[in-house]
Amino acid sequence: MLTVLTIEHLDAYFAEFNCGFSPATCKVYRSIIRGFLSYLYHQRQILKRDLAPLVVGAPIFAQAKPPTFLRADELKSMFDGIELSSQTGLRTYAMLQLAYTLGLRPIEICRITLDNISFRKAELNIDWRKCHNPLKLPLAEVTIKAIAAYIIGARPQSTHRTLFLSLHAPYGPITPTTVHYQFKVAMQKVNPAASVYWLRHTYAQNLLQTGVSLFEIKELLGHDSIESTRKYLLIHIKLMREVLFDE
Repeated sequence: MLTVLTIEHLDAYFAEFNCGFSPATCKVYRSIIRGFLSYLYHQRQILKRDLAPLVVGAPIFAQAKPPTFLRADELKSMFDGIELSSQTGLRTYAMLQLAYTLGLRPIEICRITLDNISFRKAELNIDWRKCHNPLKLPLAEVTIKAIAAYIIGARPQSTHRTLFLSLHAPYGPITPTTVHYQFKVAMQKVNPAASVYWLRHTYAQNLLQTGVSLFEIKELLGHDSIESTRKYLLIHIKLMREVLFDE
């Protein structure tokens, strides 16, 4: 009766079969079943859907913490609330746009140099991601304009090629702590519970809603493992219902 096999059957099976084994042994058996399910779907076409990705152990669910993200009205309020007549405001606005439109970490924003940016191609060339994979990311028009406004109106004259500099002599590269602080101030005005990484989660949410695959999101976020990216499914309620309930 493999043609009618569902995740409920698998859950019931593992609840009974794995109850007496150690977590490590349970993990091995789940891996074996995932391989068999993948075979039934991809090679034999017996199953109507691939159940393998749904076979996840309880410890993973117990450790999973749904990421939080900014809603559309909060994003608008955050960007509208930045004072663009000041040097700090122009710099913060450009950094926020990079975090929101590209999902960059604070430390990655600090490492951007003038040589990484192609205004003509509207691209950001990254060669220092966490996973060490070079990447070319398209820059949105609003991000290009924000960077240009910062360079023209706020960036100090300096021999440093780093994009974002301190606003006080000797005008050296800023630190991730500075990015964290500026982001925290801007975000908590619209949501007191917000943290810096909400912008990365918001970026992932937007990608999911536009139909980008989990593997592509992994590459764009610079994750080493697909498991680090998989948690972002938890923030896309519509997609989660499709995955779990075939709706």
